[in-house]
Order: sequence, then structure tokens, then C-alpha cells
Amino acid sequence: MQLSSPALPVGGFSYSEGIESAVDAGWIFNEQSANSWICDQLDLSLSRGDLYVVAQAVNAWRLFDKARISELNQWVLSTRESSETRLQTQQMGRSLVEWIKNQEVIDQDRLDFLASLPPTWPLSFALALAPFDIEAQVCLLAYAFSWAENMVQACIKTVPLGQKSGQRILATLRQKIPAAVEYALSLSDNDRQAFTPGLAILCANHETQYSRLFRS
Repeated sequence: MQLSSPALPVGGFSYSEGIESAVDAGWIFNEQSANSWICDQLDLSLSRGDLYVVAQAVNAWRLFDKARISELNQWVLSTRESSETRLQTQQMGRSLVEWIKNQEVIDQDRLDFLASLPPTWPLSFALALAPFDIEAQVCLLAYAFSWAENMVQACIKTVPLGQKSGQRILATLRQKIPAAVEYALSLSDNDRQAFTPGLAILCANHETQYSRLFRS
């Protein structure tokens, strides 16, 4: 629960993952379009990529399988198709490493190895969960809801939307996230994917957008 909190000091609130560009382009303009956008991103991107990685990485950290950890981390980096989204996963990953250090539950060897990769957000999140006897499904629910809250807050600020609209979108996501988690848990390495070319273009356009509130 603590890891899924918006109060976690990793800077997730400063990124919109293309939402700000979608608003600027007129693709997101009201509650319905914002809801559709975030739900599509959950189904087409998060469930097929990051959620699968987190599930695999938790087990890899428990076994301290360095080869598997490195491969998963590199795959995450390869899915970040713009400089801003790559900086996001690395910055949040590093920030979470600093938070993990203060919890004093992870051994130094694992922390040093993660810091050397360099860390990405999914791999850092998985390491924070690894010491605890938590089912993979619960780990992914925490990761997905943390992401959902950040995306909804980005829409509230940029569309803009009211708080009631944001809560309605979260209610929809609350219903969809368990299915996305189950789908992620059913995948193999051959099934994982990250193919969202429209999102990649928006994220690249954000780098030169005239007016910006967010870092991605």
C-alpha cells in the first residue's frame, strides 16, 4: 500500500506519459476521451509490458538472478521510445533506490547491483516488494493503481477535469485493472510487447511543445 501511494517520494506526479501532448493535439478533451485514453494505455501497453516485467522481476530479485534482472531492465529501457520516457523510468528508479535504502530491508549486494544497471522504475519497484511474502497479483495491483492515479491526476490538471471526473475514471480503472493483472501473469517472454507508435510520437513531440506542465 505504501509503494502505491502518491506520497512516495519518486516524482511520479511530474510525468504525464504523453497525456499532456494528447491534450495539446486535441485527442483528449473531456472525461470520456481521458477515460478511453488511460484504459487503452492500460490494456495495450502496461498489461503487456511493465506489469509482466514486475511479476518476473520480483521472483528474479528473490533468487538474485543477475542475468535475468539485467535482461528485464534492458528490455524496459528498450521500450522507452523517447528521451523523456527513458529519463522518467531512470529518474523514478533511482529515487526509489534511495527510498529502499532507508527501509533497511534489502541487502547491500542487491542495492549495489541495481544501482549499477542503471535502475528502471519497474525493476526498482520489484526489488522493494521482493523481501515480503506477497503474491504476484498483489504486487501488480499496487503497481497498476499507482500508475493509474498518476495518469488521472495528469488529466485533471491538463484537460482540465474536476475531481469527480477523476474519481469516475479511477472507478472504471479499478474494475479493469484486475483483468489487466491476470493477463500480465499469463504471458511469457515471447508474448510481452511494447507497441504504441502513436504514444511514442506524442512523447517525442512533447520535447518541443511550447507550453508544458509535465516532464513527459
